[in-house]
Amino acid sequence: MTMTGQDSLKTRRSLKVGSKSYDYYDLAAAAEKIGDISRLPFSMKVLLENLLRFEDGGHSVSVEDVQAISDWQKTKTSDREINYRPARVLMQDFTGVPAVVDLAAMRDAMTKMGGDPQKINPLSPCDLVIDHSVMVDFFGGPDAFKKNVELEFDRNGERYEFLRWGQNAFDNFRVVPPGTGICHQVNVEYLARTVWSSMEKNGSAEIAYPDTLVGTDSHTTMVNGLGVLGWGVGGIEAEAAMLGQPVTMLIPEVVGFKLMGRLKEGMTATDLVLTVTQMLRKRGVVGKFVEFFGPGLDNLTLADRATIANMAPEYGATCGIFPIDAETIRYLEFSGRPAEEVALAEAYAKAQGMWRTADSADPIFTDTLELDLDQVEPSLAGPKRPQDRVALSGVPTNIAGVFEERGHSDKSVPVAGADYALEDGAVVIAAITSCTNTSNPAVLVAAGLVARKARQKGLNVKPWVKTSLAPGSQVVTDYLEKAGLQADLDALGFDLVGYGCTTCIGNSGPLPDPIAAAIDEGDLVTAAVLSGNRNFEGRVSPQTRANYLASPPLVVAYAIAGNAKINVATDPLGEDKDGNPVYLKDIWPSNHEIQDTVRECLTADMFRSRYGNVFQGPPEWQAINVTGGETYAWNGGSTYVQHPPYFEDMAAEPAAVTDIKGARPLLMLGDSVTTDHISPAGSFKPSTPAGEYLTERQVRPADFNSYGSRRGNHEVMMRGTFANIRIRNAMVEGVEGGYSRHMPDGEQMSVYDAAMKYKAEGTPLLVFGGKEYGTGSSRDWAAKGTNLLGVKAVIVESFERIHRSNLVGMGVLPLQFKEGTTWKSLGLDGSETFDILGIEDDLKPRKDMTLVIHKADGSTNQVNLTCRIDTAGEVDYYRHGGVLQYVLRNLLAEGKAA
Repeated sequence: MTMTGQDSLKTRRSLKVGSKSYDYYDLAAAAEKIGDISRLPFSMKVLLENLLRFEDGGHSVSVEDVQAISDWQKTKTSDREINYRPARVLMQDFTGVPAVVDLAAMRDAMTKMGGDPQKINPLSPCDLVIDHSVMVDFFGGPDAFKKNVELEFDRNGERYEFLRWGQNAFDNFRVVPPGTGICHQVNVEYLARTVWSSMEKNGSAEIAYPDTLVGTDSHTTMVNGLGVLGWGVGGIEAEAAMLGQPVTMLIPEVVGFKLMGRLKEGMTATDLVLTVTQMLRKRGVVGKFVEFFGPGLDNLTLADRATIANMAPEYGATCGIFPIDAETIRYLEFSGRPAEEVALAEAYAKAQGMWRTADSADPIFTDTLELDLDQVEPSLAGPKRPQDRVALSGVPTNIAGVFEERGHSDKSVPVAGADYALEDGAVVIAAITSCTNTSNPAVLVAAGLVARKARQKGLNVKPWVKTSLAPGSQVVTDYLEKAGLQADLDALGFDLVGYGCTTCIGNSGPLPDPIAAAIDEGDLVTAAVLSGNRNFEGRVSPQTRANYLASPPLVVAYAIAGNAKINVATDPLGEDKDGNPVYLKDIWPSNHEIQDTVRECLTADMFRSRYGNVFQGPPEWQAINVTGGETYAWNGGSTYVQHPPYFEDMAAEPAAVTDIKGARPLLMLGDSVTTDHISPAGSFKPSTPAGEYLTERQVRPADFNSYGSRRGNHEVMMRGTFANIRIRNAMVEGVEGGYSRHMPDGEQMSVYDAAMKYKAEGTPLLVFGGKEYGTGSSRDWAAKGTNLLGVKAVIVESFERIHRSNLVGMGVLPLQFKEGTTWKSLGLDGSETFDILGIEDDLKPRKDMTLVIHKADGSTNQVNLTCRIDTAGEVDYYRHGGVLQYVLRNLLAEGKAA
């Protein structure tokens, strides 16, 4: 069922597709009232349709909002705020579990406040795909997959039981069970429709409209390759969208990226996306839409487009979208979508002027840049940021820079029980992983062909390399097996380890004990090479200092080479059976070989077969016993799922907001602090606050699992906030990890312990940072944990989009230094106390506020800051203490009014 507005501009029309008729909101009819929109970017046409469909006379969407989209063409920018309503919500389990925990807690709160708990129900379709929980504990053998699945269910039984309850308790909520694939690949291959349709709420007609979504993973943008507008948001914002709240946003700037020509022989989509990422990061597209256009699109498959769209978070954009064209329809047909859906997608796009052909006029953009595809060269990215592209031949020099940073020359440590030593630069992880690449048959087939040719030459991987293959879809296994390539990958140790994100999100599992011991003994700089999208410090593995993103075939090549000091472009990878050197060019397949193999081994029936019973799950899933009814029966002894404190003692009306007085800094951080630094997802040790908490509850270290898997338990997560092993707090100079100082006594302790001590004293806290604060995953716990530690404001030089929004959504004030001012330029050292003035006096978007600095010597100083509450809707969220409190109070009021 879908809501519609009042259609003041009278744009509703009928569209007949085959024997079926749909109503839709006609952009051509709107143009008669608001002016020519034929050259609006595709993404802006999607926003325009959304406003037309929900226009309600100004209650949430006005005719003026609609007009503003057309007027955007004059200036290519706008400061107008609009209410946007995506068609659906997509979640993965790391972010989905805490979202369902919040919904369950909201039902409890609604009941306690005398409201109807059924008001807490998704109004928009929501799919949760369990893909983040499988870890690579076992690898390099035929039973690795089976053993990893058994461990996954053993570790996550409490979480999975909770999700099974949610699947039964909430309407419009489906769970794709473990072992199916990665949420974004499942979305592209099955869930997405390009054009959606559903019955109007009053049952009068079936409405057709663009498929749109928000997702609780930043790589939701992958579906942009299918012409579906979607992007990542925090779990709290997704929960609000599920409950019928619009996404408040400014009409975006749209940067056009023109692609021309075609890729050269031997180049991959991975090489292309790393090049695009570098270019767009350099241009600066944070908070903007990116839209691809130009003749080069005709030479990119849908899978190539999805690869480029996937990494929009890495290049900083809200989305990276491609228009609908013949390739879109070809893919929908080939991936087994119903013929009725495919026909609707094509007819609707053509009727709405959303259909791209080679003759289409270039849209109007805010800014443009362009790339000749034949200029793309073999590339990796690293050692710790995805936008730092490195030419293949430049990797040895790049990792030498890491050695220099660590003060290394060329260390080597014997490995216990082995006849070899481990050296600086050793590749200890080689992982074919991540939705970015495992969704693309061309690069996976290329990896298989490299493995086959290497095997024929007598090459093998080095014994210290942990190899893994974790596809984003079961379809991958089908076509690799049909081509006979899985056997070749198995022979080199790239056996199937699971269907999920694994190494890309830090679920790489432990290294073999002798390898780990050698790294620790020598403090070696070791490397991971993975076909992922994230390589931030401490993310992939706590024992790899250098982490490189690469195409799947290059992952295989580096596993054979065994060390990043080797110039894979020119040096031999090894020797053949006769002792002759073997180079990369000797085992690299031709484009023709790859294309022929894909054509022969991949069929539409594979998609139909694998997704025919997608919600059924394996026997382990079906056997889970579900308890609870309308509200959840919380288990006080659970260490995975606990009732969160956000709604405790919540009044029906919010208290007045006040200025912040007498605050202390908890952390003083540098540039590019990621959400991984703020809220790590990977493993943790018994000596950490989170480890101590679990140990006190008789959980063995072997059963700690990961931070990501325990996001349903706020007690674990707040202890893990700012606990990344690579975070550097300037208040504890020379120390890595989650430490701070309690002031004024100066005692060093964990961030969590310092925060709790301040909380007991009634001292509000601040976090200071530099540029690009909050880059990386759309991780709501990076904001939730910040809130629960007692941090009232975060003051930095610039924010990444999603994390800034999440902070507001959790009632934490995001503030930005004026250009040229930093905490370092102000001479701050952590001994100060601070006041923030201007909150209680006419709070409005982007107003100036005053930071008053009280130094330890008694002197004071003050500077102006920009409040990064960006919209009027966000002001409401902040006044209520967060978006969920705002939604809960509104739903309570609606119920009482009815």
